[in-house]
Amino acid sequence: MYSEEMQRHSAAVEAALSQWLPAPSADHTPVPEAMEYACAAGGKRLRPVLVMEFCRVCGGDPAAALPFACAIEMIHSYSLVHDDLPCMDNSPLRRGKPSVHAAYGETMALLTGDALLNRAFETVLSPAARAGVSAEAALAAAYELAEAAGIDGMIGGQVMDLRSEGQRLDMDALVTLQAGKTAALIRAACRMGALLAEAEEEKKAAAYTFGYEMGLAFQIIDDVLDATSTAEVLGKPVGSDEENEKTTYVTLLGVEGAKDLAKTRTETAVAALDVFGEAANGLRELARALLTRIW
Repeated sequence: MYSEEMQRHSAAVEAALSQWLPAPSADHTPVPEAMEYACAAGGKRLRPVLVMEFCRVCGGDPAAALPFACAIEMIHSYSLVHDDLPCMDNSPLRRGKPSVHAAYGETMALLTGDALLNRAFETVLSPAARAGVSAEAALAAAYELAEAAGIDGMIGGQVMDLRSEGQRLDMDALVTLQAGKTAALIRAACRMGALLAEAEEEKKAAAYTFGYEMGLAFQIIDDVLDATSTAEVLGKPVGSDEENEKTTYVTLLGVEGAKDLAKTRTETAVAALDVFGEAANGLRELARALLTRIW
């Protein structure tokens, strides 16, 4: 799925992530351990890889973007910890392992998510993270991350998701929901890379479009997999959308219609990369490879 360049980004994130997390402490046990557990290998590291790759294709130094890449993975991990809680999706499994609340208890899972959210901003605003980029670029990237994670992004989408259970949404409402819950953080990853590279406006706009369209395609693919795959394959429970009476792309379009829409969104994302020329071939391959999860 990843080009050689992006495989190097992923390996760099794996090596660096634990270094940006807090060290174990007898006073704070077990939260630092649970933070490490929540961020443990097993995911695709899609969002941090996008930060670093967009920084690279925009002419920046991906190594300088690494702390910001780690921070967005902390935000993503915190969202999964909270999403799995009994008061949300009540999922006992994540990435083939017990979810954080199943392993550490609900109270510590709540604190673990809070700590990861806070640690992400400690990271991007730290002197060490800011050393490799301009102060203006660091501030812009931090704001992009905060906005995507907040009420106008991921939190807002989650609110809509919870309130929509048992209701029939139309396509416009579903897109608005998923643009916040899923696409906002993916879009932010792409934009952060461009901002850290201090790219021109045309490239920052292209990064936004790619992230938005690919983020929505990613969610469509998840909806298809929830309806057609197994827990053993995905490493998490399936069928929860139907059980919770949620409107998804599959309920609105059917499996084949959802697949067609995912393909259309993906090709729109790929078209946005024209401004980068051949330098973005890895991103093109990545976007199309994500579709193969449902073919």
